[in-house]
Amino acid sequence: MIPVTSFKGKMVAVFGLGGSGLASCHALKAGGANVVASDDNLESLAQAAKAGFTTANLREISWDGFAALVLAPGVPLTHPTPHWTVLAAQRAGVPVIGDIELFCLERKRHAPNAPFIAITGTNGKSTTTALVAHLMREAGHDAQMGGNIGTAILSLEPPRMGRVHVIEMSSYQIDLTPSLDPSVGILLNVTEDHLDRHGTLAHYAAVKERLVASVQKAAVIGVDDNWCRAAADRIEQAGTNVVRVSVRQPLADGIYVERDLIVRAAGGARSEIARLGGIGSLRGQHNAQNAACAAAAALALDVKEEAIQMALRSFPGLAHRMEQVGRRGGVLFVNDSKGTNADAAARALSSFDDIFWIAGGKPKTGGITSLAEYFPRIRKAYLIGEAAQEFAATLGAAVPHEISQTLDNAVAAAARDAEASGLAEPVVLLSPACASFDQYRNFEIRGDCFRDLVNALPGVVAAF
Repeated sequence: MIPVTSFKGKMVAVFGLGGSGLASCHALKAGGANVVASDDNLESLAQAAKAGFTTANLREISWDGFAALVLAPGVPLTHPTPHWTVLAAQRAGVPVIGDIELFCLERKRHAPNAPFIAITGTNGKSTTTALVAHLMREAGHDAQMGGNIGTAILSLEPPRMGRVHVIEMSSYQIDLTPSLDPSVGILLNVTEDHLDRHGTLAHYAAVKERLVASVQKAAVIGVDDNWCRAAADRIEQAGTNVVRVSVRQPLADGIYVERDLIVRAAGGARSEIARLGGIGSLRGQHNAQNAACAAAAALALDVKEEAIQMALRSFPGLAHRMEQVGRRGGVLFVNDSKGTNADAAARALSSFDDIFWIAGGKPKTGGITSLAEYFPRIRKAYLIGEAAQEFAATLGAAVPHEISQTLDNAVAAAARDAEASGLAEPVVLLSPACASFDQYRNFEIRGDCFRDLVNALPGVVAAF
């Protein structure tokens, strides 16, 4: 745990008592703050009270004594309208912050030069965060990983020299972290997402840009989209050290990927950082970007190229993100349940040639019309959930398909057809291009179900 001493002797309201909210309560209390915990959910309030915290309905008490409102990232800050706690705090002149802001305040107070790598982007941030943490551990560092991936930041060990915090940040979390100043910031990409919480794509992009605007050592920015390219130019003009990364074209100054080679270019010189060929956990152009950005961050913290190459080869990958579940004969089964929109599914579809594609669920705006360029790679599609009929209409005569309705039907049919295809390397790919909420509580449960179904097939062995 990281005790939050910045509010010692002061009263702090915490609203939203999920994992990060309760961790904030414990960290504030450990640092000497007087915590008032609140939530609209009565069960969450009861759990906080059982843990020994003072609970209250913040609608019914005065805000005059609060030094801050610590807001859970899932609670709306600005769009579609600010949550009532935000409006109450603003009326009382109380700062609204998040748990990562508490970490930043403690780091600034106790260990301002302790290594801190923050990662964001519309797609790829979880894989990149895990990969950076893996690189730093393999290089001999005590790497603490958390934030938007797994562990709440305040449940990690405190910042100190020799220990690096590798933190994934969503746009919601960035919005609640005004003091954000990582040693290295990574901005992977910006595409349309979360507009219900940010109003416009321009505002969403501006929030993402803030993560790399005030770095101490380096801003690592993927420059293969217009939003990030413009951000890199602005930040560099402001005097910040920017490391541009591209997987689409060579750069005169920066890091780029050429075929399976990660290359660093500077001052007319060109040097090899690492090779990605044969690393199954980093298959595809999107993972090449993740790997190049992770390598750039490691280099900024003085990790050697040899250590980077060795760590890339031992990276196991993440569950539900191009996860190689198993093989049966020549058939590879891949769990990309995290592919919850068309853009994410495109990254998976671009990584294979002979695909037996399982797709569908709760549809998102735009459906799969943007995936037409990948249709020639798909041998057959197996459609599930609410989106099945819509996706069938989009695929039309271009892609053979069937309405499987459920995942168990789809896995059985796809495995049968892939095995019978006679193809050298057929792939049964779950990359739904949809949310899971019509049939599963979240994408993790959907992916776990896929893994269980695959492993229950006769003759399936681990994929390496």
